[in-house]
Amino acid sequence: MGSFLSSLVNPDADAAATDANSAVIAVHSKEAWNDHWIAHKNSNKLLVIDFSATWCGPCRAIEPTFKALSARFADASFVKINVDELSEVAQRWMVEAMPTFVFVKEGKEVARVVGANRDELEGKVVQLMA
Repeated sequence: MGSFLSSLVNPDADAAATDANSAVIAVHSKEAWNDHWIAHKNSNKLLVIDFSATWCGPCRAIEPTFKALSARFADASFVKINVDELSEVAQRWMVEAMPTFVFVKEGKEVARVVGANRDELEGKVVQLMA
């Protein structure tokens, strides 16, 4: 009940709590992406890339789910890329709609979820972490 009341007083309280627990890495430059990619591409660790845009309503709607998954699956790496900032990276990954979530292991794409489907996104993370 306390969290319900606090959400009425501060509707962003849940978002702030999610942000504090989030392990999402926001990449804002091609150099930062290249550094992250080089460090990760030979790893068996799951990399989940969220290609989105600030103006995209479905991207904003699924963002809390993506952040919650990053907190829940600490053994995976969750990265957020704004397609307007890093259009070359989005083109390299053939992103044609937003949001697009690309799942990578050992430098290779192993799955993709296009659209803001919470169940499909969570299911794919669970499947690939098993």
